[in-house]
Amino acid sequence: MLTAVHTLIYSTDPPETRRFLKEVLRWPCVTEGESDEPQEWLIFRTGPSEMGVHPTAGPQGETWATEGTHQITLMCDDLPATMEELGARGARFEGEPSDRGFGLGVTMILPAAGTLLLYEPRHPVAVDL
Repeated sequence: MLTAVHTLIYSTDPPETRRFLKEVLRWPCVTEGESDEPQEWLIFRTGPSEMGVHPTAGPQGETWATEGTHQITLMCDDLPATMEELGARGARFEGEPSDRGFGLGVTMILPAAGTLLLYEPRHPVAVDL
């Protein structure tokens, strides 16, 4: 029986990315394995989740992604308030929030690991099922 989804973020500076997840996003975590360095291998509780399957191309033939591409996005109830709260803890964002059709979204910079989409959904959500 499946019990959860385990996602991975690959980073060029794992300690810095883990610090961001722990201190800025304030995700609770456990230490995996035995190590002299307590933050070497942290596993974070990410909260409720849902997963969608999207096409690789849009209706006009535009490429959205390639086969085998996967994306992690973070959902919130109030995007401006969440940006303010996370920004006060050191989060940085690319540009301003915009209407993405499925919700109001902004790109959040993840230290040493690229970006994550942070959005306030306007679609039905599955997290409460």
